[in-house]
Amino acid sequence: MSKTVPAESVAEYGYVTVPGGQVHYAEQGSGPAVLLLHQAPRSLDEFRELQPLLATGHRVIAIDMPGFGNSSPLSAPQHVEDYAQGTLAALDALGVDRTALLGHHTGGVVAVELAAAVPERITAAVLSSTPWTDAGFRRSHGDGPGVDDAPRDPGGGHLLTWWEQRRPYYPRAATGLLDRFVRDALAPGVDPREGHLACARYEMERRIGRVTAPVLLLGGADDPFALPALEPLARNLNAAEVVHRTVIGGGTVALMEDKADEVAAAVLPFLHRFAR
Repeated sequence: MSKTVPAESVAEYGYVTVPGGQVHYAEQGSGPAVLLLHQAPRSLDEFRELQPLLATGHRVIAIDMPGFGNSSPLSAPQHVEDYAQGTLAALDALGVDRTALLGHHTGGVVAVELAAAVPERITAAVLSSTPWTDAGFRRSHGDGPGVDDAPRDPGGGHLLTWWEQRRPYYPRAATGLLDRFVRDALAPGVDPREGHLACARYEMERRIGRVTAPVLLLGGADDPFALPALEPLARNLNAAEVVHRTVIGGGTVALMEDKADEVAAAVLPFLHRFAR
């Protein structure tokens, strides 16, 4: 079990054993637990800037979800439920009975599933840039994700393809952020497409009505993939205690890294009120 560390110190890294392998995590701060869930095919590195900002008064745990980063690989086809089950096993191994969630893109879909599956364990949920994965989403994504999608090329052409697929949706001059994305896409055992396909297999409309925790819907104003989902998510979170919305100006797919200060300013008051 991990020990808590002061918020002002650096994050502490480790592994916990779960069915099927291990989950890699980083932990910082003390207080009510907050779990950070990254987008596909990223890792806990996505929260490098944000985690210390949230660790004032909270025990903030970022994980490489099963199948990503330095956690054990998963075979295809992958499902959101796979990520959620592995995440719950990691929480058990870390001794976390109740937690708030902050999930970004794919991580937000996993957060919906966790909040629906074990509502008694979820104190609050921040759904950041989370897609609305209904039947229409599944039809439109049935032939593949269209991003992070390139055949492996012995000449390395897939690296440039990944880069160019992401670059229009990242901030200008985001070379360092794209470097971090490519590094995660190249992690051993990771198929960059599979997390997107898992979202396209998920029947969110059957699950979201079970979410009872308070919810903050967070969006980036310049994220064309996720911003339109705010309205159907809010409409279908009909059992949630409360649903708040915040849109961050200039926010892109790289919202967590590029706008960490603005994200923290939006999220901390919500966590202080509901994470307990």
